[in-house]
Amino acid sequence: MPQSACDVYAPCGAYGCCNPRALLYCNCVKGFSQKVQSDWDLQDYSGGCKRNAPLFCQTNSRSAHTQSDKFYVMTDVRLPDNVRGAVAKSSQQCQVACLNNCSCTAYAYNHAGCIVWHGDLINLQQQYMGTGGGTLLLRLAASELPDQQRTSELPDQQSRKTRINGTLDGIRSIDSLLLDLSTLRAATNDFGEGNMLGKGGFGMVHKGVLRDGKQIAVKRLCQSSRQGIGELKSELVLVAKLRHRNLVSLIGVCLEEQEKILVYEFMPNRSLDTILFDSEKRRDLDWGSRFKIISGVARGLQYLHEDSQLKIVHRDLKASNILLDLDYNPKISDFGLAKIFGGDQSEDVTRRIAGTYGYMSPEYAMHGQYSAKSDAFSFGVLVLEIVTGRRNNGSCNSEQYVYLVNLVWEHWTRGNVIELIDPSLSDHPSHVDQVLKCIQIGLLCVQNRPEDRPAMSSVNVMLSSQSARLPSVSMPGFSDGLSGRSDNNSKAASSNGMTITKLEPR
Repeated sequence: MPQSACDVYAPCGAYGCCNPRALLYCNCVKGFSQKVQSDWDLQDYSGGCKRNAPLFCQTNSRSAHTQSDKFYVMTDVRLPDNVRGAVAKSSQQCQVACLNNCSCTAYAYNHAGCIVWHGDLINLQQQYMGTGGGTLLLRLAASELPDQQRTSELPDQQSRKTRINGTLDGIRSIDSLLLDLSTLRAATNDFGEGNMLGKGGFGMVHKGVLRDGKQIAVKRLCQSSRQGIGELKSELVLVAKLRHRNLVSLIGVCLEEQEKILVYEFMPNRSLDTILFDSEKRRDLDWGSRFKIISGVARGLQYLHEDSQLKIVHRDLKASNILLDLDYNPKISDFGLAKIFGGDQSEDVTRRIAGTYGYMSPEYAMHGQYSAKSDAFSFGVLVLEIVTGRRNNGSCNSEQYVYLVNLVWEHWTRGNVIELIDPSLSDHPSHVDQVLKCIQIGLLCVQNRPEDRPAMSSVNVMLSSQSARLPSVSMPGFSDGLSGRSDNNSKAASSNGMTITKLEPR
């Protein structure tokens, strides 16, 4: 059974390259564009890609100003099919052999000697480290590589720079989003500590003010960040395309001097966790504000799962990724781990389990299976946090901590769940029925079987209706590392709420 879309033969068509780690897993290689754009918009990539500019040998040009073809270096790729051998004793001789044959579209020089490809390139894959992988030199018209030196230069001398540039091409095409590093340095007082809004494993977030007075939040990824260029590209492509009042808006991106910076609209009340889990600040969150946050997050998730052009699973929904504006309207942020589902796809499996323990559904944490119902589980945990004012992993200062979902379930079955409502809400007894309804919705979302959890559209109906009859609740999902009580050394007891990545052994 295929582990990813790239395990299927030639999923991206001719001159299409598959990347299992990217959100949009099919992309055209350098110098090519989608053959039928409407098919790609519908996530049908089988038609492949077409060359943007004809090769020198195809133009019959005799102009002195016309340059010969060049080669674009692609490293760590699964080499395409239909390989042929050629007589050559060096990489340069192999290159010449390809240039002398107009039907030659690429070459490689490795332990097997000189190998060349004629015609369309099929079944390419990026970031491929298995058998049959290596460095491919793709033949392009000189106009496609205006800044590249003539290809007499050896591949290993160019490979690193070319790899980085090739990866960023998809980002740089969104010219309107590019911001100068000097502009961001001036806006944030050179990323000074006084402007810092927060930090985590990814890097730091600073507040900034642009010259026109617009306030911004600058997410500056550190060089050692777990969020690499692939996740950055995923987040950029996604947030740039999505528009919803409950999703954070992207303002720009900066990729100068090896920096990886995303710039968002500034949210005055920062992230939900900074208020909800502070014994003093949480008093500012009355029940009206909390219900508005729950409803807004549910609407944002419905848009991602069901209403947008793309079907998206966020995979890292948690309190620290819910930003609040001046009126406590919530906006979902951080799409670095999000995944797009195509066509009729409803779930997927990964060996790279990334997210935050405690918010992960059991099927994802244990088996790498994720779907919109995985986000529903995370939403359920978030709802229970908002109602109780407690972190989902309890207190790690004692020898044992209590997993919030279990605690709520125990009180629900005993009929005394009202005892868990945040004491700061005790002044609002008129809202008890609505609070209890939210607890029941939260428990519905964290049920063990994904198929028992409601879709977010159903959640929104439950939240907005005064008369809707809610389904009965079954036992929540308990799994190793996520169960009710655990010792303080459990790897699941991540008190700082940081996003983690668990690499499963093959």
